[in-house]
Amino acid sequence: MATLSPSNSPKVLKHKGSSRRRALSHLPPYPSQESHDAALNAIRSFLKATTSYDAFPVSFRLIVLDTKLSVKKALQCLLLNGVVSAPLWNSDRSRFAGMLTVLDIIHLIQYYYRTATYDYAETDVETFKLESLRDIEKKLNVEPPPLLREHPSSTLYDAAKLLIQTHARRLPLLDNDTETGHEVIVSVLTQYRLLKFISINCTKELQHLHLSLRKLKIGTYITPQQSPDGSRSYHPIATASLDSRVFDVVHMFSERSISAVPILDDDGVVLNLYETVDVITLVRTGVYQSLDLTIAEALKQRSPDFPGVVICTASDSLGTLLQLIKKRRVHRLVVVEGERGRLLGIITLSDVLRYVIGEIAIGIGEEVAEQKPADDANSPSKAPPPP
Repeated sequence: MATLSPSNSPKVLKHKGSSRRRALSHLPPYPSQESHDAALNAIRSFLKATTSYDAFPVSFRLIVLDTKLSVKKALQCLLLNGVVSAPLWNSDRSRFAGMLTVLDIIHLIQYYYRTATYDYAETDVETFKLESLRDIEKKLNVEPPPLLREHPSSTLYDAAKLLIQTHARRLPLLDNDTETGHEVIVSVLTQYRLLKFISINCTKELQHLHLSLRKLKIGTYITPQQSPDGSRSYHPIATASLDSRVFDVVHMFSERSISAVPILDDDGVVLNLYETVDVITLVRTGVYQSLDLTIAEALKQRSPDFPGVVICTASDSLGTLLQLIKKRRVHRLVVVEGERGRLLGIITLSDVLRYVIGEIAIGIGEEVAEQKPADDANSPSKAPPPP
């Protein structure tokens, strides 16, 4: 489990059920709000002067899936290429048809699990087409993902605003073929790619983002209270234990449109994190009954190269967090407190991007910003950080 910590180099702390690693964290003795705000404004100016095309890596590959493809073959394609999402293409109409994400597969699994056809899920998925996934969402009464798109020449600032306004984690970049007039999928801009681009190109500004995450109110934090049965509550964050069934967590993924759930012990200590990609690992061989496993049993089947769970404290700085994103692939951080690491909150890349762009700039309160979150946060509601 990787973490942020004041030390000369990352280290691994032994912890039952996981390992936790802490990265560099430096806070100046007298943090200045003025220098922090100036650095933030400089980053925003940089994004307004930079296009999405500029954020493309020097070399990359793009996986595009035809909507006529079966879900099983599409899933195999994602796994073989080491990606968790891909643009969809409607070959009948020669146009972009949205994105396939892990959450789509989660919805499909939940649909089969709830119906009498669950025992035949493996056979059905052999022929079930990607174009039918939206019908599953309607039957489950979950919000369909927004059909987003942007031009590669749009500014990163505008692209970031669109990501935040629609609660999306990725933004397809489309152009038009001048000869045929058809749409062309050029690339996909993710929140991670955008934040990493900032951390690489704004190193001077990052040095001044030294105010703590607690002070900046970045993330979702638990509201201290007890459940009706007297047990400890971690509202509004969805949590599970090692004894929880995989499907119970899958239900949380689908119902709340989230992509990860912290695994806690009886004292609220963070033991691990169960993610949507872990479910895909279980069902990739067609063993759908494995959803009845406990989380403890399912974690034993996790790939040995699992990168770990990134944790931090509310006292760590935004600059440190962005430096970590530059060094390794990070999708979320679990905020902990105390020596044992009790759960305090969760910080997603959406939270970080929302703060960097600014709530006024992205139009918080507008209708588009009130859509149900999709696959980016642990909870649709936000609780303030502890004092």
